Amino acid sequence: MSKTRIAVAGAGYIGQAHMSVALNSPTCALSAIVDPSPAAVDVAAKAGVPLYTSIEELLAKDRPDGLILATPNQLHVPQALQCVAAGLPILLEKPIATTVAEGAELVKVVDETGAKVLIGHHRAHSPIMAKAKEVVDSGRLGQLVAVMGSATFLKPDHYYADAPWRRELGAGPILLNMIHEVHNLRMLCGDIVAVQAFASHATRGFPVEDTVAINLRFANGALGTFMLSDTAACPRSWEQTSQENKAYPTYEDEDCYVIAGTNGSLSIPTMRLKTYPRPEDRSWWKAFEEGVVGMVRDDPLKHQLEHFGAVIRGEAQPLVSARDGLLNLRITEAIAEAARTGQVVHLPTADAD
Repeated sequence: MSKTRIAVAGAGYIGQAHMSVALNSPTCALSAIVDPSPAAVDVAAKAGVPLYTSIEELLAKDRPDGLILATPNQLHVPQALQCVAAGLPILLEKPIATTVAEGAELVKVVDETGAKVLIGHHRAHSPIMAKAKEVVDSGRLGQLVAVMGSATFLKPDHYYADAPWRRELGAGPILLNMIHEVHNLRMLCGDIVAVQAFASHATRGFPVEDTVAINLRFANGALGTFMLSDTAACPRSWEQTSQENKAYPTYEDEDCYVIAGTNGSLSIPTMRLKTYPRPEDRSWWKAFEEGVVGMVRDDPLKHQLEHFGAVIRGEAQPLVSARDGLLNLRITEAIAEAARTGQVVHLPTADAD
C-alpha cells in the first residue's frame, strides 16, 4: 500500500516535530514543507522534501493527501478555510482560532461541507490518557464526584525577556497553557458547564496573571479544582510527569490529575488506583485495594499522525473535531472571563454548542 502523502505548513518548533514523526511513519510520508521564511530552506533540505512558499503554490504544484497547519495562530482560520474550500483534509494545530467568534465561523463551514478537520490537541492521542479514560468509563471508580488537577511549573525569567508580549494581556498561562488541560479534563470527565476563577500576578507583577485557582462544574454533576501557575517551583504538570516530551525532566512519583468517584480514585499519570473491594467496604474506616493500572508510554504526536492518516483515508472520524477545538477555546476564554469579573461563567455543552 502506498503511503499517505502529508505536507506540513510552518517550519517552526511544532512543525518540525510533525515532520520528524512523518519521516518515521510506517503509513504516512512527508511530501513537502510550506513556509516563506529563509530558515525553512535548510529545514526542507534536511528533510529531503520540496519547499513551497504558500499553500496556493503547494496545491498548484504538488497537492498532498493532507496538510498539517502548524502556522501562527492568527493564520489558523483563514488557512483552514482555504484548505476546506480546496477539499484538502487538515490537521489544524491548537488553538482552533484566536477568538471564539473566528472558531465558530470555521466550525460552521466544516459542518456544512463535511470537511475532514482534525484539531491538534495531541494529548488526546496519549496512550496514558486512553488508558485513564478506559478506567473511568469502565465504572471502576463508581459515579464521578471530583477531579483535582494542576499545571504548576516555573518559566524562567528569560521566557518573558525573550518575548515581552508574553507579559501583556492576551498572553499568560490561562490562554497559553490552560487550553491543553481543558481537553484532557473534558476527555476524562465530560462536558464542563460552569467555571469560576481567582487570578493573581503578585509574584511577577506583570499585567498578565501568573497563578490561577479554578473551579469547574461538569455536566454529570462532578466538581473540579485546578491550580495553574507558571511561577510555582513544583513539577505537578503534564510535561513534568507524563515522560512524553523528552525536553522536560520528569518525576515518576508525581501526578497532575486525581479522578475520584464513589468507589475509588485514579491518579494520573502514575496510574495508581485505589478502590474498595466490595460495596459494603465503602467507608473511610476501611482499607482500599491498591494497584497500578498497566499502560504503555509512547509519543502522542506519533499516534496523532497515524490517526490523521486514517481520517484522510476515510477509515476514522477525527478524535478531536473542530467542534471540540471550539469548545476547548470557549472554556479557556470563560476561565479568563471568570478571573477578570469574579463571576461564574456558564457554558454550553458539546451538543448545545
